[in-house]
Amino acid sequence: MRLRNIPGADDVLKNSRFVIQNPFEHKANFSKIFDNNHPIHIEIGMGKGQFITKMAQTNPHINYIGIEMYSSVLLRAVQKMNKLEEDNNAPENLKFICVDARNLKDIFGQDEIDRIYLNFSDPWPKDRHAKRRLPSKEFLSLYRCFLKKEGTLEFKTDNVDLFRFALDELPVAKWDLLAHTFDLHNDAELNKDNIMTEYEEKFSSKGNPICKYIIKIQ
Repeated sequence: MRLRNIPGADDVLKNSRFVIQNPFEHKANFSKIFDNNHPIHIEIGMGKGQFITKMAQTNPHINYIGIEMYSSVLLRAVQKMNKLEEDNNAPENLKFICVDARNLKDIFGQDEIDRIYLNFSDPWPKDRHAKRRLPSKEFLSLYRCFLKKEGTLEFKTDNVDLFRFALDELPVAKWDLLAHTFDLHNDAELNKDNIMTEYEEKFSSKGNPICKYIIKIQ
């Protein structure tokens, strides 16, 4: 489905203090953006930002960066932050970047990121588009460029075919599977402290089981 272009979205993002401008200029120096040395967690394909905003509010000693390639989608997250700021409740440990995920190796430095979140990523169902899937071996190779060796990647989806594909990519890409489930909300351990995305709330309310894995680089 074609995303609706929202007039003025780019201008709003360019003038928002929550959006990192010219992110390529900050490679390996994102701790300076936050003015501290706290761990940095990123969500790739953050959508409207519910998950990462709640994560930042819940964990003030972790820095979060939400990555979204579509300005019309990121605009919604910025609007939410603006509303939180009006209520004096905007987390200072959260920033956004509007960029295609394929460029992330040119934005983050080696070992700069402590954790990656992939939530309800586009399944790209056609086989010829497999390498565009965010949990594909191609993207897993890219994440190695900036995720710490001891860091982890967490992936959630309601698409079982995508989840099985993601599991099959791990040995090829040389990542270790630490934990996984095909029914997150009925898994007491993995569902502990789980924060839901907008999509997760929607799909789970329809009875769709949510899949999740946690992996790390071998």
